[in-house]
Amino acid sequence: MSFDLADVFRHMQPFAMAIVAVLAVMAMASLSVFVERLWVYYKSRKTSRKFAAKAGGLLERQDHDALIKLADEHKASHLASLIAGGMRTYVAARKQPGEVPPLELTRRELERKSEAVSADVRRGHSILASVGSVGPFVGLLGTVIGIISAFQGIAAEGSGGLSAVSAGIAEALIVTAIGLIVAIPSVLAFNMLSGKSDALLLALEQSKGEFLDYLENKTGSGATGAGAGAGASAARVSAAAAATMMGEQPLEARASASA
Repeated sequence: MSFDLADVFRHMQPFAMAIVAVLAVMAMASLSVFVERLWVYYKSRKTSRKFAAKAGGLLERQDHDALIKLADEHKASHLASLIAGGMRTYVAARKQPGEVPPLELTRRELERKSEAVSADVRRGHSILASVGSVGPFVGLLGTVIGIISAFQGIAAEGSGGLSAVSAGIAEALIVTAIGLIVAIPSVLAFNMLSGKSDALLLALEQSKGEFLDYLENKTGSGATGAGAGAGASAARVSAAAAATMMGEQPLEARASASA
């Protein structure tokens, strides 16, 4: 017996067609989130590498205003957004000292900024998770209603057999298959994007730690050792940021792993 999917769709009940339409919308939403997130992660890594390469020299010269301006020019970079938020707080606190030390204010601002960046990085993941978990049940709903409709037809006619219900059951099972076709790629896409987002957030966390080390070394050193210490810390910040945003480990982590 030949199986004509187009003919099945032409004779599909209105409720089943509505379920298929809902699944189609869910599939388009998942695809759009997946493509958009991949583009955002690619742009963030590419722009962050450019930002980190220039930021190291500005930190060595302690040109903080230029660093903030450079970060504003790299809006697609999550690293630039994070560093700019901390540096603005640090510069403002140094110009107008208060009861809380500038380094502590900067640390608090970086924590708040990290939460905002994390929410932005993971934006849209809930859509993929929802489609992956709900899709099969939406398809199953169409299957159940389709089978009920098929048996109601038998009851109305007073007779029936496998040939009488086979078309209705096939139609109902196709809806379940569509639900699985929508859900399975969504789950795979969610897992893939979760791995990429975790790697990106880990890189940002490492770069934030290196940046705080630079500020602490700069404010905690004496006048003689401050310049050399700040320059070395700036070099570590630039190297760590560039390495982690390219998906590599910082120099310190590679050295400890090989020891």
